[in-house]
Amino acid sequence: MANSRISDSSTADGGQPNIPLFKVFLPPREVLMPRLEEVLYSGQISEGAQVVEFERRFAQRIGCAGMLSFNSGTAALHGALALAGVQAGDDVVSTPMTAEPTNMAILHAGANVVWADVDPANGNLDARSLAEKITERTRAIMVVHYGGIPADIDAIRAVAQQRGIPVVEDAAHAMGARYDGRPIGVHSEFVMFSLQAIKHMTTVDGGMLACNSAHDLDKLLAEGRKFRWFGIDRAAPRTEVDVASVGYKYHMNNVTAAIGLAQLDYVDEVIGAHIANGRYFDVALQNIDGLRTCTWDAKAEPSYWFYTVMVRDRDNFCRHLAAHGIASSQAHKRNDRHSIFASSRCALPGVDAFYGSMVHIPCGWWLSESQRDYIVDVIRKGW
Repeated sequence: MANSRISDSSTADGGQPNIPLFKVFLPPREVLMPRLEEVLYSGQISEGAQVVEFERRFAQRIGCAGMLSFNSGTAALHGALALAGVQAGDDVVSTPMTAEPTNMAILHAGANVVWADVDPANGNLDARSLAEKITERTRAIMVVHYGGIPADIDAIRAVAQQRGIPVVEDAAHAMGARYDGRPIGVHSEFVMFSLQAIKHMTTVDGGMLACNSAHDLDKLLAEGRKFRWFGIDRAAPRTEVDVASVGYKYHMNNVTAAIGLAQLDYVDEVIGAHIANGRYFDVALQNIDGLRTCTWDAKAEPSYWFYTVMVRDRDNFCRHLAAHGIASSQAHKRNDRHSIFASSRCALPGVDAFYGSMVHIPCGWWLSESQRDYIVDVIRKGW
């Protein structure tokens, strides 16, 4: 990343590399702090002009029809399900290969989780399994772009459209990824982006919901704004509103939006570094005994939030990396093994195969060229 505005140097005591799996990027102090001070002492720190401007610029960057901000990605997913018409007792087909909030949002909506299997080559929802899991009770499909690798959107949407079911994409890992030449965020009815601390871009916490409804988008966005603020239209006089539906305190505030506006000036460079490192590993980690890399749909262009490999003897592999100052992790537990989802358990051979050997290694903006070379050299030594 020569001449880059973003840089990092991570070493443990004694000079041994200490390479984290995740690292927060924030703009330089001299850029960020004046923006924050302006908002903090402006007299309006809740939802206001900064939030509106952040929504506008974020939507412009993605190229989606409409954008709603939330105080977390989980809240944005809950909002997506509500706007999609999911109600208590409905079914939502989803994947267990994700962080828990993806599927917790389905429970927040009062719906039932129905597991579909994943492609063991990359951990993404498998369209053939999805088609088998849809019933007359299904009201939405939840898709996760695992690790920043876009799922097979064409195949998944073909299944959804055949049955008239909306798709909610959880793109928490996939900001900056593309599918069929277009950014993730424009393909489905609803697409969530997470702004949580360790994602490609952070506002400390937050979530954005891209809305691409072909039917009365303005009405949909208005319903979303009421959903995130106690069922109240904030634009109307407070004493004249009539609350007719349940709403939540899910709105974004001007402070986090100000961080987001500053981050937008750097996010392309940050994501570009992830992509450059990921593509380097795509080539450099081939032909290693006991290791294989992910493969994906030819239309997909990943943004490599982390880099996933499938390895023989994962425990020893992770110990080997740790001994050389390199972090690695499975990141989360497959969701179908949590007690709260016990009623949804079923046979998932693709998940078994993927989860049984996968592990994530660093490939983020903080890696220097020498560090990524070092990671490859350590892996090639064997474990």
